[in-house]
Amino acid sequence: MLRKLLAVGLVVVFAHSISAAGGTPAATATLTAAEIVSKNVAARGGLQAWRAVQTISESGKLGAGGDQRGMVAPPATPPPGSHSKAMPLPTSPRLAKEAQLPFLMEMERPRKVRLELQFAGKTAIQVYDGMNGWKLRPYLNRLEVEPFTDEESRLASLQPDLDGPLVDYAAKGSRVELDGTEKVNDRNTYKIKVTTKSGEVQHIWIDAETFLEAKVEGQPRRLDGKMHPVEIYYKNYQTVSGLQFPFLFETHVLPAEDAGKGFRGTSYPPETIALDKVQVNPKIDAALFTKPQIETATAQR
Repeated sequence: MLRKLLAVGLVVVFAHSISAAGGTPAATATLTAAEIVSKNVAARGGLQAWRAVQTISESGKLGAGGDQRGMVAPPATPPPGSHSKAMPLPTSPRLAKEAQLPFLMEMERPRKVRLELQFAGKTAIQVYDGMNGWKLRPYLNRLEVEPFTDEESRLASLQPDLDGPLVDYAAKGSRVELDGTEKVNDRNTYKIKVTTKSGEVQHIWIDAETFLEAKVEGQPRRLDGKMHPVEIYYKNYQTVSGLQFPFLFETHVLPAEDAGKGFRGTSYPPETIALDKVQVNPKIDAALFTKPQIETATAQR
């Protein structure tokens, strides 16, 4: 779901002082993980403001491929000790021109999500009520409401609440640790390790100046028979009702490591999600989080 899918959003105001001359000063570990998270929550609008949020509606466009496929050949890294030159490896076929598919995602505590996606003149729907999920995919000529698979239900249950994993993390049973500092898009960031109550681990990179999320670790994907790491970049932060939201998301599926050989596998171009509108605390009909009915599910609201 968009903040994976369910991933999601970003214009951050950058403070350019002497950065043009030689980059920003390196982030140092003088702050604890708890202090960094506290600054992040404050930068996003504040703890009390986020606690007051019960529903969020987001609409925009999701990038999907066009009708021409492109190939890119990035260099591969030779195995350690090898004297061979770097060899280009083709990327996965990618549609060169992206279509922009309109979507509407509505969220309500705790972890209720409804996603509608317009494709080929039809409305696809995905609903999760916090315990059970359903999907309707008419673009595949599947005109029945199908339940989530066990894996889809598991992944949906792991999604953070609408305020993300860092807001009230202790109350949610999570713990945070500082896992070093790194550069993200030439900016210094703190790498925060979040371990949830269930033991799931996620890394979040916090900008060392704005204290907004720069990148998050997404759910790995199985492609080409291998598991690929996923990173989601948050960009173009904007203020809505006093809260900071990213309005642009770039999902990067990273090459898989070819174990024991040192070569990296197929590279995939980024996927984008751009938000047009965000509403805080809109009134949402409770029926929208129940199992969709065929006669109403395919009708555009």
